[in-house]
Amino acid sequence: MNAPASGGPAAYRGRFAPSPTGPLHIGSLVTALASWLDARAHGGQWLVRIEDIDYPRCVPGADEDILRTLEALGLVADEPPQWQSRREARYGEALRALDAAGQLYPCGCSRKEIADSLIHVRERHQTLGYPGTCRNGLHGKLPRAWRVRVPDGPAATVCFDDRWQGRQCQDLETELGDFVLRRADGLWAYQLAVVVDDAAQGITHIVRGADLLDSTPRQIHLQHLLGVPTPSYLHVPVVVNAQGEKLSKQSGARAIDLRDPLAALREAGAHLGIVNGENDIARWLERATEDWKTVDRCARAAR
Repeated sequence: MNAPASGGPAAYRGRFAPSPTGPLHIGSLVTALASWLDARAHGGQWLVRIEDIDYPRCVPGADEDILRTLEALGLVADEPPQWQSRREARYGEALRALDAAGQLYPCGCSRKEIADSLIHVRERHQTLGYPGTCRNGLHGKLPRAWRVRVPDGPAATVCFDDRWQGRQCQDLETELGDFVLRRADGLWAYQLAVVVDDAAQGITHIVRGADLLDSTPRQIHLQHLLGVPTPSYLHVPVVVNAQGEKLSKQSGARAIDLRDPLAALREAGAHLGIVNGENDIARWLERATEDWKTVDRCARAAR
């Protein structure tokens, strides 16, 4: 997989990539708004990608509901939306390329076997993640999943500068271990799909929730293996409920009330430090775009 040809710095291309597991709620709206504002503040393009390859979790009709909600809020994409479920052939191509390069191996371990193995290896302070049981063969087991090898030693540490969270580093070897790209149930892992799609769509800037911060080193590792560019990253603080849990459908998040879309935008904006008194959606978004430039500068200065 090759990076798109470029004669100079790529023009800004950002995206919002919701999973259709339910309607848009305030937590996901914060991410959508932040990514839209960042694209507009940079004079760039903003895309929407429906990440619907975890089929058991997807709710029928949720994708179209999310798109209608975004449109009602004035968050309109610059290109038609894409669905990951229509791009599975691309993920297969990437998997075969990694396999041909010797970067993959089949894994026959169940979750229980991995958990039992970790009890022993943690006592020897070797790893907090997959212990590499199948790295050198299946030992009579049937293949269940496909894992990508992570580097050993100093090369295992992946660092990046997040525009909101500051310098981030993760040791893939000791904190994670070889991770899954195709699951035992045959579904594609998020880490592979998102890297393939971001590269294919020419995404230059990723703005998303801080709950995905620890996924970024894995994605950077895959970007390097596949020979595609690494985007700029900005992870905004997630919205939490009264118990301090990330706001989600499982934690009782309510769908955006489109009877008053401006109120929803104001609530999401306030979480990002953006408050203005405009009473029209278009004017509110225009003012918020200017305010975002200040929020972005302040976040950088506070790091």
